[in-house]
Amino acid sequence: MASTTRNKLITALSILFLIGVWKIASGVIASDLVLPSPEHTLASTWHLLISPDFLLIVGATISRGVLGFILSFILGLAIGILAGMSSGFNAFFKPILVTIRSIPIIALILLALIWLQVDMVPVFIAFLTMFPFICTNVIEGIKNVDPDLVEMAQTYHISRSRIVKEVFIPAITPYIFSGASSAMGIGWRAIIIGEVLSLPQMGIGTFMQNAQTYLKVDVVIAWTIVAVVISYLFEVIIRRVERAIVVWKKP
Repeated sequence: MASTTRNKLITALSILFLIGVWKIASGVIASDLVLPSPEHTLASTWHLLISPDFLLIVGATISRGVLGFILSFILGLAIGILAGMSSGFNAFFKPILVTIRSIPIIALILLALIWLQVDMVPVFIAFLTMFPFICTNVIEGIKNVDPDLVEMAQTYHISRSRIVKEVFIPAITPYIFSGASSAMGIGWRAIIIGEVLSLPQMGIGTFMQNAQTYLKVDVVIAWTIVAVVISYLFEVIIRRVERAIVVWKKP
């Protein structure tokens, strides 16, 4: 308990330190067109929060992120299990996975702008960004399953589907949540980049781009703060769901 309180205090001090550096830097630069002060940015953030379209803008970005995550989670889990259980399929799919993971995000966005409608570009980018994290973690989790458990299940002629459900899934659950957490962390950034370049009618990236066009640096930073908070909230949700599901990890 004391250690937790101490860590929270250190985190708070770190945040205050960053705000202090920001305040000093904005005072030295002395130009809101380059780096507005923290209080100016806070006021801009508040204006965003109370604007009539705020929920629509944030909701559009969140919906794209959630859709991309669901697609990547389902496909990543399915393919990860197949690749983890079959060395032949793993050898076949590995180059595809490496290719997806290695392609620059900007290249994916440029191709998506040609192939898809603007509203689907961020979803496509979210999917291709999150999928490798989830799939790779599932494969790694399958490889670390105790082979003795699998061998014992096969000895008693337990069906393959039951082995997957009762042996592999519980064992790889921590890997699944770790992959989901990493995917969400990088995924939100990719979604907003996709919105900045594709400019759908509603979305955080669209309004960040509009603010940048008119040199409203405070608004750009304010939207950045909103995006960081959203990412943090989803991280918290994933971790809480993990603690609720992976009960055997609790002391």
